[in-house]
Amino acid sequence: MSRIANNPVEVPTGVEVKLDGQSVSVKGAKGALAHEVHGLVEVSESEGKLTFAARDNAKTSRALAGTTRALVNNMVVGVTEGFERRLELQGVGYRAQARGKKLNLILGFSHPVQYALPEGIEVETPSQTEIVIKGASKQLVGQVAAEIRKLRPPEPYKGKGVRYANERVRRKEAKKK
Repeated sequence: MSRIANNPVEVPTGVEVKLDGQSVSVKGAKGALAHEVHGLVEVSESEGKLTFAARDNAKTSRALAGTTRALVNNMVVGVTEGFERRLELQGVGYRAQARGKKLNLILGFSHPVQYALPEGIEVETPSQTEIVIKGASKQLVGQVAAEIRKLRPPEPYKGKGVRYANERVRRKEAKKK
């Protein structure tokens, strides 16, 4: 049995969880999220706790029960606290500016790059070289951060580019004559 699936998900006050067949929807202060549960996993709610169990004893269904528990727990955390990801811009003249639902980036190209933000994502730029991505969905926050980083990933010789706040870039030595 999956050890992760054995731990129930505590539903805090102010969070509304709705089970409708194989779909779980969670609504809280930061937004609302929904997830379609696989048919091999059984979800039940009692006394403010969500429990997950495999319908049969197959290895796949036990693994799916643990995965589903982790996903629903991330949904509950997302609608109460939210998730954030920080990016840093390294390079001369690299700048970022948040404007409404768009993020304007100057990344050393011949043109500025405009990144359109998806629904449910907020972006702040505390300084010109810092980007903070916030949202209720952990998956969506990580996806947006990865797409922004992909516009100009850090290069190994000078370290210029867009990187995660805690990312360590391995540097290469320049070619010798």
